[in-house]
Amino acid sequence: MVSERQLEAIKIDMDTIEVSNLNRQFLFRQSHVGQSKAKVARDAVLKFRPQMSITAHHANVKDPKFNVEFFKQFNVVLNGLDNLDARRHVNRLCLAADVPLVESGTTGFLGQVTVHVKGKTECYECQPKPAPKTYPVCTITSTPSKFVHCIVWAKDLLFAKLFGDKNQENDLNVRSSDASSSAHAEDVFVRRKDEDIDQYGRRIYDHVFGYNIEVASSNEETWKNRNRPKPIYSADVMPENLTEQNGNVAKNCVVDTSSVSAMASLGLKNPQDTWTLLESSRIFLEALKLFFAKREKEIGNLSFDKDDQLAVEFVTAAANIRAASFGISLHSLFEAKGIAGNIVHAVATTNAIIAGLIVIEAIKVLLKDTDKYRMTYCLEHITKKMLLMPVEPYEPNKSCYVCSETPLSLEINTSRSKLRDFVEKIVKAKLGINFPLIMHGSNLLYEVGDDLDEVEVANYAANLEKVLSQLPSPVTNGTMLTVEDLQQELTCNINIKHREEFDEEKEPDGMLLSGWTQAPPAKDDKQSMNDKQSIGNGGDSSNALQTEPADAVKDGEMEEISEPSGKKRKLSEGSKASILDATDGTRNHKEVEKLDDDDDDDDDVVMFDDLDSMTNKKKRLQ
Repeated sequence: MVSERQLEAIKIDMDTIEVSNLNRQFLFRQSHVGQSKAKVARDAVLKFRPQMSITAHHANVKDPKFNVEFFKQFNVVLNGLDNLDARRHVNRLCLAADVPLVESGTTGFLGQVTVHVKGKTECYECQPKPAPKTYPVCTITSTPSKFVHCIVWAKDLLFAKLFGDKNQENDLNVRSSDASSSAHAEDVFVRRKDEDIDQYGRRIYDHVFGYNIEVASSNEETWKNRNRPKPIYSADVMPENLTEQNGNVAKNCVVDTSSVSAMASLGLKNPQDTWTLLESSRIFLEALKLFFAKREKEIGNLSFDKDDQLAVEFVTAAANIRAASFGISLHSLFEAKGIAGNIVHAVATTNAIIAGLIVIEAIKVLLKDTDKYRMTYCLEHITKKMLLMPVEPYEPNKSCYVCSETPLSLEINTSRSKLRDFVEKIVKAKLGINFPLIMHGSNLLYEVGDDLDEVEVANYAANLEKVLSQLPSPVTNGTMLTVEDLQQELTCNINIKHREEFDEEKEPDGMLLSGWTQAPPAKDDKQSMNDKQSIGNGGDSSNALQTEPADAVKDGEMEEISEPSGKKRKLSEGSKASILDATDGTRNHKEVEKLDDDDDDDDDVVMFDDLDSMTNKKKRLQ
């Protein structure tokens, strides 16, 4: 057995505790709001397990200090992160350090725990994760039909234009009707010298909800089979004196930005109430005023954050006004925040179940009980009295570019796309590489790092702005690029295929990455998986968890089905029914697994180390 006295744990978490965290976990209390999650969790656990050794880091797990050498000191890593990028980062560090990883995630009533061991099971990235939902720009800017379209417009276009980087490209129309004849007309969104904030707010309101809608609705062809939107001007919704009744704001006083609220300023209290068009308009102007009065120093550097109350209020109000113009139902702040932040609200019971399963798998890893590792799925609906569905881990995917180092293929217009496009859209966004080093043969095209001299930095910056075919070592059809991340100790080869045209709707990036797919059917090694089977709740999943319900699946009730990997696995009839129930009968088992990319859980990484083995390691090093 694993004794608590033998265990040392390290917890890494960069977040502080918020009120919304209190309803989905069991360690934090109201008095902890604003404090470090890692440190409070450590203190809470030590109160009932004082003999344990726990070190808390209030930090980002992607910090350079948490490198491969840091990970090598542990026997197991437990992941509970809330974003795909961080999960991939930890997966790669665990592979490089050869440390088992126990992954987990929850989405509402659904959840799963998976075990990843280098060379024995698939890694976290062996199966491509669903890409975040994207929408065509023309739909967002011109023909929204759903409230989510309005949220994306308010968050990614309007909020970014008003409060974000002014140099960033933006698809909002910035020209007003009285400036259409001038080639050098002013940007409507730039506040004029000595312009009153109320006048500025109404001018922005009238431009985006009035004039721009008029321009959009003037295209007869566009609205032939659609409901034509109605322009909304501020004077139509609220008289001039109503703006003056909005909250009076003292400028440049010291204030906690998290407490700045347009709702509070206007006396609106319930975030689950759906605002009227008038209320949304007042919130819009009040939030704009508060940003300039209380947070003016941040303007130009802001990006939307679901935990920024004022930002959520502004985006909700703007989305509601736009929705009203296009005949779309208005939503509450609570609903809009969930959409804007991709939030599926957490359920404490699910989190508790998954936490218990994490511990069970961690114990198996520490005991090196590899035959009993399980990937366990928590289902929303009980089918044949099954809520938990444990299955044996999958073998590594031979086409995985992370753990099997299989080359990828990229279709791209090498005569038009710049190196910057490749770095931003593929290397960082698709592959999750944080500190890229890009080579063409022995020629170094791009690199980042603190050890570069000024000449190197200038050369690489210049390369970013060159199209691929005009780089010092030209990248053309058939070129093989090597991309490395020294922090993650990851190397990836990408075969370049030149392609002239792309579908702007289906391929908005202007490039297509392929090769990172589920493994093709294998002819010679089917038998290696044939004997594996899913273990229902009635099966022996581990020594730590043994149950025997009345309707336990019998040996004779096994059916063989094809897995996404091309291998076959025996699956109990009860388990099969559970899979279909969890996915409405439309998806296979692997899709049940994809629950962790946008969950609303906290960012947690816990590493466990056996103290006795650590002592031996130190002796060997000495």
